[in-house]
Amino acid sequence: MRHSVLFANDTIVAPATPPGSGGIAIVRLSGPKAVALLRQIFFPSCHTATLAPRRLYHGHLRDHARQMTMDEVLAVVMPGPHSYTGEDVAEIHCHGGPLVVRSIVDDLLACGCRLAHPGEFTQRAFVNGRIDLSRAEAIADLIQARSSGAMQIALAQLGGRLQLEVESYRSVLAELLSFIELHIDFFDEDIAHPDFSQVRLSGKNLSMRMEQLLAGFDQGRVLREGVSVLIVGRPNVGKSSLLNALLGESRAIVSDIPGTTRDTIEEPVVIGGLPLRLVDTAGIRETFDPVEAEGVRRARERLASADLVVLVIDSSHPLTSDDHLAMSACVDRRVIVALSKADLPRYRHDPALFPGPVVELSVHSGTGLDELRQQVSSTFLTSSDASPESFFLADRRHRAAVLRAHAALTRFLAGLEVNASAEFLSADLRDALSAVGEVTGETTPDEILELIFSRFCIGK
Repeated sequence: MRHSVLFANDTIVAPATPPGSGGIAIVRLSGPKAVALLRQIFFPSCHTATLAPRRLYHGHLRDHARQMTMDEVLAVVMPGPHSYTGEDVAEIHCHGGPLVVRSIVDDLLACGCRLAHPGEFTQRAFVNGRIDLSRAEAIADLIQARSSGAMQIALAQLGGRLQLEVESYRSVLAELLSFIELHIDFFDEDIAHPDFSQVRLSGKNLSMRMEQLLAGFDQGRVLREGVSVLIVGRPNVGKSSLLNALLGESRAIVSDIPGTTRDTIEEPVVIGGLPLRLVDTAGIRETFDPVEAEGVRRARERLASADLVVLVIDSSHPLTSDDHLAMSACVDRRVIVALSKADLPRYRHDPALFPGPVVELSVHSGTGLDELRQQVSSTFLTSSDASPESFFLADRRHRAAVLRAHAALTRFLAGLEVNASAEFLSADLRDALSAVGEVTGETTPDEILELIFSRFCIGK
């Protein structure tokens, strides 16, 4: 059953475009009085008495109290239920100056609108049955996507790929439950009992489908959230230079003086379709400088949570005790070794000494940078992972719900094997149904719904 979040009979308004100056901005209204409130301040140039649905009208906005012209605009109305929210919606396409937008919103508030809460337009679309919860979340993901892979996942989810998958789970679970409840209701009746061999087969097939969806979560998470890549090494091996080269800008201070970087520097970048958080760290070495020592401690602390470590080694010198100290800090971590300063005469290091694949590079000439980028992206993605045809479970909330559904289904299958009572089997299937319903919003608690939509921007 769809959640009955009460919006009363209020009409909401908010800018639907980002804050700041621009050529145009859009102010959106939704609710039972959206069209009437628009007509209070909008005067079309064609002097029509009615506004036809989904047609742009040129005209002027006038302050309803002072009857002063506020802007020359285009306006459109979209009656419910065939609108984004499922309610009557009106939009004003105005000039994109912040003062213009604020004046229009303030005037509509004075006319009787209420300022929309973050995500309230999309929340109304969900409550009114226009979209399920997974597609509502996909809208926020699409807005916030930092890479083409994240965008493709959001588009597939917005198109209903996850909803269709979960609804197919619900269909199978409901069918299994009907078999079991028939067994409960008519246990003493002289009718044929359900075919438990078929029930068992259907349950196992569904379990495998859930496992396949869950198996893609790591790839989906990587594409949606990105990964943390930590650049480590002893002082003065070129860590900050490598960060700047990968970013394409001078973000970190580069100096021949060891210990220049004393804190972590974190910057976002997209490499090979993969969103990354590149983190430059203080050079790892033994030091009595309390500030530098704190930087080294923070670098070691970040190692524990990094998805990947790029260990920088100076290829023009033999390994030092500080190099070995840095390598020991990378034990049991996923590591790529970057042999820096490849433009200088090279010292022949034994590759067997290093804890991961080796890339020779020079940030001055650019040699090896593309190879390092390819190594980083291929560590997490295959060539097909970011393709438009790929679809992955990418949201941690969705994964948790499917995991609970799979666990309940596993209990059900185990109960079948030991001839558990039908009441227990039924309870397991109901738990599974409730869990998958949380993905689409059918059974999601109201407090979780409020948290989800509060993360949206105002106007969406």
